[in-house]
Amino acid sequence: MPTAAAPIISSVQKLVLYETRARYFLVGSNHAETKYRVLKIDRTEPKDLVIIDDRHVYTQQEVRELLGRLDLGNRTKMGQKGSSGLFRAVSAFGVVGFVRFLEGYYIVLITKRRKMADIGGHAIYKIEDTNMIYIPNDSVRITHPDEARYLRIFQNVDLSSNFYFSYSYDLSHSLQYNLTVLRMPLEMLKSETTQSRQESFDIFEDEGLITQGGSGVFGICSEPYMKYVWNGELLGIIKNTVHRDWLLYIIHGFCGQSKLLIYGRPVYVTLIARRSSKFAGTRFLKRGANCEGDVANEVETEQILCDASVMSFTAGSYSSYVQVRGSVPLYWSQDISTMMPKPPITLDQADPFAHVAALHFDQMLQRFGSPIIILNLVKEREKRKHERILSEELVAAVTYLNQFLPPEHTIVYIPWDMAKYTKSKLCNVLDRLNVIAESVVKKTGFFVNRPDSYCSTLRPDEKWNELGGCVISTGRLQTGILRTNCVDCLDRTNTAQFMVGKCALAYQLFSLGLIDKPNLQFDTDAVRLFEELYEDHGDTLSLQYGGSQLVHRVKTYRKIAPWTQHSKDIMQTLSRYYSNAFSDADRQDSINLFLGVFHPIEGKPHLWELPTDFYLHHKNTMRLLPTRRSYTHWWTPEVIKHLPLPYDEVICAANLRKLIVKKFHRYEEEIDIHNEFFRPYELSSFDDTFCLAMTSSARDFMPKTVGIDPSPFTVRKPDETGKSVLGNKSNREEAVLQRKTAASAPPPPSEEAVSSSSEDDSGTDREEEGSVSQRSTPVKMTDTGDSAKVPENVVQPMKEVYGINLSDGLSEEDFSIYSRFVQLGQSQHKQDKSSQQLCSRCSDGVIKLTPISAFSQDNIYEVQPPRVDRKSTEIFQAHIQASQGIMQPLGKEDTYMYREYIRNRYL
Repeated sequence: MPTAAAPIISSVQKLVLYETRARYFLVGSNHAETKYRVLKIDRTEPKDLVIIDDRHVYTQQEVRELLGRLDLGNRTKMGQKGSSGLFRAVSAFGVVGFVRFLEGYYIVLITKRRKMADIGGHAIYKIEDTNMIYIPNDSVRITHPDEARYLRIFQNVDLSSNFYFSYSYDLSHSLQYNLTVLRMPLEMLKSETTQSRQESFDIFEDEGLITQGGSGVFGICSEPYMKYVWNGELLGIIKNTVHRDWLLYIIHGFCGQSKLLIYGRPVYVTLIARRSSKFAGTRFLKRGANCEGDVANEVETEQILCDASVMSFTAGSYSSYVQVRGSVPLYWSQDISTMMPKPPITLDQADPFAHVAALHFDQMLQRFGSPIIILNLVKEREKRKHERILSEELVAAVTYLNQFLPPEHTIVYIPWDMAKYTKSKLCNVLDRLNVIAESVVKKTGFFVNRPDSYCSTLRPDEKWNELGGCVISTGRLQTGILRTNCVDCLDRTNTAQFMVGKCALAYQLFSLGLIDKPNLQFDTDAVRLFEELYEDHGDTLSLQYGGSQLVHRVKTYRKIAPWTQHSKDIMQTLSRYYSNAFSDADRQDSINLFLGVFHPIEGKPHLWELPTDFYLHHKNTMRLLPTRRSYTHWWTPEVIKHLPLPYDEVICAANLRKLIVKKFHRYEEEIDIHNEFFRPYELSSFDDTFCLAMTSSARDFMPKTVGIDPSPFTVRKPDETGKSVLGNKSNREEAVLQRKTAASAPPPPSEEAVSSSSEDDSGTDREEEGSVSQRSTPVKMTDTGDSAKVPENVVQPMKEVYGINLSDGLSEEDFSIYSRFVQLGQSQHKQDKSSQQLCSRCSDGVIKLTPISAFSQDNIYEVQPPRVDRKSTEIFQAHIQASQGIMQPLGKEDTYMYREYIRNRYL
């Protein structure tokens, strides 16, 4: 009986598209090129897609023979050698999908990829380039005048910009879900094994399982969470026609990984952001929520911490924490036709029973469990009512929904006017965010796949004992989620998520036994590395939704950003305004076409002729919904029964139907992640190794000064880092220029003087701070919640540095040690006789060296020859005998291993 479970690795990782006059042949293989599959695509149909998958697994020799027969059968004349009937069109790494506009179908292939991260040996790739190929032959093509325009609109979605995929790891789900599936009881897996012998036949299957005492492995593949899949519509037409290995699901967002080196122990910090494909779009064109509860700019951010010294999911240590950002779940919008930097906010529909908010929070309860914590960062006090409209409506919606929920599962609402506190000189914004982050992480907990270490028992911590979540025998589960929002969910939201992530990172490091207290301070290598990851994450998401990078960063809210950063903030604001005013409409059309929200139909209005896409995203405007949800019991009944656990991770019949379970042998390539990661059959070089190219705390952040504490948790001075957090090469030059001009330059502009069109400053609530002087001087801000106060006297006394006061006289013992050190140094170099005589007079009677080894007189190291154990001697003797033709008898294990090799290689 199988005793373990493992993710199924796709057997289609390398593709070659061959072309004939009548068909395309798409040949896919695994990375080792031992198993092949073939798709046949008909080119004689002008508008229909005809794909044939025989679901047969070919060997390399069988594929060569098949291609040879196809080449021979498609030549113009039988026996002609000068021309070929089969042409190699393109090589690829995956199929994005198939799409049709007004003519025939196109196939979209991934032609270039780049490895971005590694989680437990499972590689995550970024799409670098794609190729669209028209399928029908020219002889049957029916041209349409608007086809080229639709093609340009579709290609405006740049697939080489922040689209990611993996052959073995489900990127649409969290690490907690993926590992929970692998830990399912074996009895459940046995009942779901329905395809173990239908897809392949193995003559050694029964014999191998009996020989190894039933040590088979269950392979598990789960259905993706389609909300975060961006090519679901492109693959929908072939989903039920081809084998699942042809279906390569991609996500859109961000993926970054850095290496935290803790005294030589590598720890990978990974940040994955999944952007929702539902109600997706650009900044001012997609606001609020649609009728199905999907909100604009919804992004699920997951930070994963893993010990890189152990690769396996079963034996390694992994931890993750998930949080979400998204627009306020109401019917609201902003009219950009007024050409104002901040268009007025309009509530489009009255929703007294919070119907759309109920649908949204029901989705969150099903995926994340309870509690749901809302951190609302929009403004609450304004002269002209702008952002406050959203706060008032959101409070009313949450209050209405909470009165029907059980008290232990109510939605937690935390309002905090971040812009107001940013302008105040009496409040440290990050201190307040740190307090909020601590309370949030204590309520939700985090995921870790190992039980609490014994050191937490030996050194109990009050914060650790108050931690929430769900504690199980194999570790901890995160129950609940933090949902952060402001108006745009860009600048303020990214800073708040960074502070929550920093707090969760401390708990994650503590749970893996890497730090003694769950607390991280600013200006350490670990936090600088994490801050750079989050700023790259924020810049990427801001470009996708807002059209520019972040305007306000973590350094801005810490009030330690260089004065040149203010001009950059103004340029980013102008870039964001230009993008929103002139290019967002075209980008929105491209997204609608790519995601299948709009389908071109002959005789219907074209995409560019529609006055608005409101009817495309709100299905209830096109047809009457069949059922109406209850105004009081607004949740799904099955979801509320299993709270605080998320319903998607509960073992039930509905969730088991989403899994594909298959039984494998131990050495099957489809579940052997060791061969998939290390690839012993492939020649590789250190220069091409991914782990050498990723950001490292020791190389990029640790000071280069000799004698500095190498711990990544030591607080550094601002100039004691190998790399600036802002990520620009010129930052060091700017810092030098700032110091040179500090005496003569005017004071830098305050935070209130930064662009009034940016997200955080609207200029409408300055009456409270108007009486305070706006002139500021450089003040070093310290995070009182994380770090101690910096002493004024930074010069350390001589006693602390050297251990002695050099002004005191040396003792005889210290002088003797020093004299021995001098003579040892002089004995390594040739010197004049005069200097040797002088040295002998000075050291006569002070030092006598005696060798402690049996080697030459100048060697002070004692070395023993290595000893060879008995087993190594027997292996060496058998090797010598084999060269002489004397073979040792094969054991049962050797016979089985040879059979496995023959089966995998040739059968």
